[in-house]
Amino acid sequence: MNGVRKIELLSPAKDAATGIEAILHGADAVYIGADKFGARASAGNSIDEIKRLCDFAHIYYAKVYVTVNTILKDSELEQVRQMITELYRIGVDGLIVQDMSIAEMDIPPIELHASTQTDNRTADKVKFFEDIGFTRVVLARELSLQQIKEIHDRCNVELEVFVHGALCVSYSGQCYISQACFGRSANRGECAQFCRLPLTLKDGNGRILCRNKHLLSLKDMNRTGSLEELLDAGVTSLKIEGRLKDVSYVKNVTAHYRQQLDEIFSRRKEYARSSSGISELSFVPDPRKSFSRGFTDYFLHGRTHDIYSPDTPKSIGEKIGVVSEVKADRLRIAGKVPIANGDGLCYRNGNNELCGFRVNRAENDGVVFPQKMPLVKKGTDIYRNYDSLFEKTLSKKSAVRLIGVDIELTENAFGYALSLCDEDGVRVSVSVAQEKIKADNRQTDLQKRELSKLGNTPFRAKEVSVSTDEPAFIPLSVLSAARRKAVESLLSAREMNRKVKYVKVKRNDTPYPGRQLDYRGNVMNSLAGQFYTRHGTDVTEDAFECGHKRGKVLMTCRHCIRYAMNMCPKENRGVRHESDWYIETSDKRRFRLLFDCKACEMKVIDCD
Repeated sequence: MNGVRKIELLSPAKDAATGIEAILHGADAVYIGADKFGARASAGNSIDEIKRLCDFAHIYYAKVYVTVNTILKDSELEQVRQMITELYRIGVDGLIVQDMSIAEMDIPPIELHASTQTDNRTADKVKFFEDIGFTRVVLARELSLQQIKEIHDRCNVELEVFVHGALCVSYSGQCYISQACFGRSANRGECAQFCRLPLTLKDGNGRILCRNKHLLSLKDMNRTGSLEELLDAGVTSLKIEGRLKDVSYVKNVTAHYRQQLDEIFSRRKEYARSSSGISELSFVPDPRKSFSRGFTDYFLHGRTHDIYSPDTPKSIGEKIGVVSEVKADRLRIAGKVPIANGDGLCYRNGNNELCGFRVNRAENDGVVFPQKMPLVKKGTDIYRNYDSLFEKTLSKKSAVRLIGVDIELTENAFGYALSLCDEDGVRVSVSVAQEKIKADNRQTDLQKRELSKLGNTPFRAKEVSVSTDEPAFIPLSVLSAARRKAVESLLSAREMNRKVKYVKVKRNDTPYPGRQLDYRGNVMNSLAGQFYTRHGTDVTEDAFECGHKRGKVLMTCRHCIRYAMNMCPKENRGVRHESDWYIETSDKRRFRLLFDCKACEMKVIDCD
């Protein structure tokens, strides 16, 4: 298939069980945290669990990547090196890394992917990683389609982009506010989610411009409508965020994007999935039914006003109707969406705050009896952020994934041969020693039915043929045993034919794009410092986590509060700002906002 580009759908896994479900629901690869040193400290897994996931994924030629994307202390380096050696031994396909000490270590030849935490916004940065032997770069979420395409045009390394899930308001790897406020480093996997807090906005004179709003809380990403554009821009891997998400979320969102991509592949033959097998679902995927703060495609098509959710950081869900009647113990919701017992519904009160209630009992005409009657008025919009029937479906077995196999029984001088050839062209054959006994035509149909019974294997029969000179009697027990043996041989042959990349990072002196690195270089250990020195860069400051630095930039954001409030001086030339702006937490901690209009960025600065 010359000219066909393999495309990867990459799903999150908080544990092996979730990763297995992601594969069953259509993922071409999953990413998972090891026991330590992943950017989600609470999402760690043992070596044995990761091996279990690898063994399952590799049946389908799907891949498993492990996140080792925190910055590291000198005292942790040897432990990390040993862990990487173990991950390589059990068959992990690649590592997602942030700390460049890993590129300096003596580690096995395993793929390294530059995490989005390495702040990959420019072609120069991406080209640097390509030149030193990284096989993939995870791009910053803030990039536009045009910027992605320009990077692809200048580089040959694989590009990975996020297509769905929660958004960090700061460029990844450049957020220090959690460390500054709570002593919890986002670069060490312990983000305290400062950006989801309510904040008060003031000007330099103390005048309140906005009170108790979630000014830094972004909506969730959803790029369903832009997948084809991303492929055409040169993206190889499409990533779903969510290593802390539950299994129903992963099932639903993975299945949704699998269907979207397969539809594109059916029309665009230059693209194909990068793993084997077809997922058969027992539900209709719908990302609106999983946790979301509302959706945005972020900056993919330029800056828009709808990227943040100032009223609440909670899940809103799908709108299902409007309150048409309120009584003492019930309310009626006018709408076309059926409501079920146990559904979670929500609405905005008079202060535009999100409030919720659980349905105790629902009737067919839209009447619901809440567990606790909400203070809701007639005419209020109602949303459902927990669909009990949908979640019940996803709590059970909701998908199977099967690899297509052609089965052929042929005659030879010693009896018969049973051959299996899968959709990837892997072929095996086993001998069936059996006396040739003539039979009637009905035996052929029985033999086909028996051979097609692939049961609890990862295979499904496509074409089944029996090619003998004349109908022959073969005991079904003999055929069944031959089929089982052939399936075992095919599984072994698939593993032998699985393509594995053996890649060593190049120890060269390719110049790093930048002559100096301050605290934002996130250099926390001597080996990382050695890396940057070898590549011609002077590290002028240790990582922010090495010691609190007052007055520093704690966040660098493409999201701009002035723009969101229609007060951007570039968009509204009559707008003037006489003083600085500040955001303040409920405990009166204050941060100055610096607006870099030339770069179209907002910086949050520690001023305490």
